[in-house]
Amino acid sequence: MAEVLVYVDHVDGAVRKPTLELLTLARRIGEPVAVALGNGAADTAATLAEHGAVKVLTHEAAEYADYLVVPKVDALQAAHEAVSPAAVLVPSSAEGKEIAARLALRIGSGIITDAVDLEAGDEGPVATQSVFAASYTTKSRVSKGTPVITVKPNSAAVEAAPAAGSVEALSVTFSAAATGTKVTGRTPRQSTGRPELTEAAIVVSGGRGVNGAENFAIIEALADSLGAAVGASRAAVDAGWYPHTNQVGQTGKSVSPQLYIASGISGAIQHRAGMQTSKTIVAVNKDAEAPIFDLVDYGVVGDLFDVVPQLTEEIKTRKG
Repeated sequence: MAEVLVYVDHVDGAVRKPTLELLTLARRIGEPVAVALGNGAADTAATLAEHGAVKVLTHEAAEYADYLVVPKVDALQAAHEAVSPAAVLVPSSAEGKEIAARLALRIGSGIITDAVDLEAGDEGPVATQSVFAASYTTKSRVSKGTPVITVKPNSAAVEAAPAAGSVEALSVTFSAAATGTKVTGRTPRQSTGRPELTEAAIVVSGGRGVNGAENFAIIEALADSLGAAVGASRAAVDAGWYPHTNQVGQTGKSVSPQLYIASGISGAIQHRAGMQTSKTIVAVNKDAEAPIFDLVDYGVVGDLFDVVPQLTEEIKTRKG
């Protein structure tokens, strides 16, 4: 069975959920071979093996932390040469897409970005994408070289599938460009205690209808009752009510949770482009003609200041 390279997104050995989802998808088309780089790379092996990695290629070097993406591209290229895989899978983050694009260019291969599903095909892996602001679903395959595919978070369930997970050192020679852009400083992001927006299983978002930064406490209370991440529409962000890092939409972050709750959001195409692939969508809006209702699975026509607090209390009651 052909091997499939999976780029491991981890923090000091703690593997992030999108990588475990990639292992699920990789098993559909071959045998997953994980590539873990940087500090704590070897510590990822147990988790990766538990989720189906037959082999874990590791390489630790200061360059992965001290410089931008090129050292990681060098390492993935080395792994590609060592394994000759059927495909290379990378989490579809901003960094992941840059790594994937650079790798595809180096190895002379085609690339598919933001896939939401993956299946085996007679002529190679077939990826499903949501395109044109999620108005269409397409199925594509790479016709030249080794397919390089980035996959959006929450596209597959994390499944335990114990495998050998044998650890092997990867030999990497860094290119001259690897040290071209140095990281000069880092500022830790203040933790809210909530899940990362793009990886969350549940997202609760507020829009123009929230009518002020102080009123986002209502949205946050609902999110906290559900263990959800908090999102915001562009209108709310532009008004200064919520940070840009929480913006959902075409010029913000793209999310695909199991449940998306939109409160006071009209449903403009810019916002829909960032959340339309959510599995279940619920909207609360007092305008019965709001475009968001054309998209939802469940819609509540009502004032969010009445509906959302009642929903929060009901959730707390059922949980308590």
